[in-house]
Amino acid sequence: MSEQDLAVAAWERIEGWLVERAPASAALLRPPASDADVDAVQEAIGVVFPPALRAWYKLHDGIDDPGTGKSWWPAGFLPGAQGWYPLETLRDAYTVQIRDQEREPGRIPFSCVVGDMWHGLYVDARLGEPSYGSLGRWFVDREPELLTDPVAGWPLHAWLSRIADALEQGRCLVGPDGNPDEDTWPALTECGGLVWVAPDEEPHSPPGRVLLGGGPLSWGKLGGAPGAGPRNGPRAGVVLRMVAGR
Repeated sequence: MSEQDLAVAAWERIEGWLVERAPASAALLRPPASDADVDAVQEAIGVVFPPALRAWYKLHDGIDDPGTGKSWWPAGFLPGAQGWYPLETLRDAYTVQIRDQEREPGRIPFSCVVGDMWHGLYVDARLGEPSYGSLGRWFVDREPELLTDPVAGWPLHAWLSRIADALEQGRCLVGPDGNPDEDTWPALTECGGLVWVAPDEEPHSPPGRVLLGGGPLSWGKLGGAPGAGPRNGPRAGVVLRMVAGR
């Protein structure tokens, strides 16, 4: 399968899970972007999207903001509390990074931490670079950095597949090196959203969250190996709703 086909297959698994288990997050997904929409953004920023990124946006044009008075937790359903940019926001964020922050062209930002415009994720679109197609973090106040070693990389399609695995198996995200990241654990909120949390963080945020698979203690009893966890974690229990702005 091509990278774009792998990205589509992984996202379909994620979206199916969201629809069934985290409907508040699923409801924020925008309609698909058209080829013309993607082409217009590429022309505006002067960078061609890697195939997997283009394929992802042709499934959904990012997410909408929650409505007035609604919780913002469901918007950060990507690991790291990342909110997926619509193409228009992607275009504007890229323009600011290149024009105002004087970053090297070619790294396409596709998300930011919900409620925090200071950092987020990008896909490397610099043709010829070893890290082409891989994910990295962008920052307002310092230079961007790759999520992993530039030679190995963490391509978008592989990242999406790891997310799908974690959701379906009810356990933490596993990195491209095969090591589990127990500070990135999927959890459900009362309002029907997906969040990724550090289980040992105090105080718990959001309050009352329900960890998939029962959390690290339950996971450890199952051996802690990728794929060993239960297929489905508990549905959301009684959780305090967080109503917040950006």
